[in-house]
Amino acid sequence: MKFRHELKYLISYPDAALIKMRLNDLLEKDVHINPEGFYTVRSLYFDDYFNSAYNEKYMGVMSRQKYRIRIYNYSDRVIQLERKIKSNRYIYKQSAPLTRADVDRIMQGEYAFLLGSSHNTQQVFYYECVAKMMRPRVIVDYEREPYILDAGTVRVTFDTNVRAGVGSLDIFNSKIAAVGTLDPGKLIMEVKYTEFLPNLVRKILPPRSSEFSAVSKYVLCCDKTLYKRRLPY
Repeated sequence: MKFRHELKYLISYPDAALIKMRLNDLLEKDVHINPEGFYTVRSLYFDDYFNSAYNEKYMGVMSRQKYRIRIYNYSDRVIQLERKIKSNRYIYKQSAPLTRADVDRIMQGEYAFLLGSSHNTQQVFYYECVAKMMRPRVIVDYEREPYILDAGTVRVTFDTNVRAGVGSLDIFNSKIAAVGTLDPGKLIMEVKYTEFLPNLVRKILPPRSSEFSAVSKYVLCCDKTLYKRRLPY
């Protein structure tokens, strides 16, 4: 596994505008951005019978993992099953492609087909669903504006309008109701890098006093929708 560093900041929109202005001369916009300058990320998060991903985050467990199915701009053109492993401030992400039919089978509780997959991520996901009764918990939406730098494989993202889906777990339904999770005027800035963070980029980042690492979008959305309560199986 090749772990990456991850830093998170909760910042204001004026601070974000200033940081972006400085980043424009150093980093490039991600080629996946749409003409509006951002794209919508939608993730369907899963948790087990004991809500381990949720509770371990709150308890500050140093090594933990979570699973999600992710799409972009509400489209089924690219669907990824992701397993995010976190150890302190280091992260490692495994992913495997899914089809819309695969997602439908998972949502219907059919997991056997995952065991025969050539992707290890799908095989491990099968084990979690069968042995630990992992099930879908909440939909998380937000708009992402990403910047990238080859040196150090740096990726800086600004996530706005973080919201939780309400009343539905249909990941392909763009019309489901949603409720915001962040305080007014706030957004999430994330910095990920593999080997090193160039000093020119480091100097642009918010002061360390702005950094927060104890909160995740998943936890925010679970709290907002009360999905942390144990669900019947």
